Amino acid sequence: QVRLVESGGGLVQPGGSLRLSCAASGNIFSINAMGWYRQAPGKQRELLAAFTSGGGTTYADSVTGRFIISRDNAKNMASLQMNSLKPEDTAVYYCNADVSTWTSSTATIRKTYWGQGTQVTVSG
Repeated sequence: QVRLVESGGGLVQPGGSLRLSCAASGNIFSINAMGWYRQAPGKQRELLAAFTSGGGTTYADSVTGRFIISRDNAKNMASLQMNSLKPEDTAVYYCNADVSTWTSSTATIRKTYWGQGTQVTVSG
């Protein structure tokens, strides 16, 4: 089993910045992909930025040029630097990871995991 723990949400004024972090823990063999989603009230959860299984990165058009995703492979962490925040960025932000974990000394299983979410509110 894998646990994803997010941190760094909060209240910020328009034009401000926040940095979200996500730490993965558990019996991890490899993190194949990792990224950030958000869900605003009454809206579907949307992908914002991710490191893909192919080794690249992808960003939603709505955050390109404002948000930057980074990762620390040694710590199984990914971060999202959010700049020039707008009121429409207000949402619950979720970390997502595609992880392979050990099931025995020689076997692994691949699953997708979600963090508990962290609230980001842009107001003021």
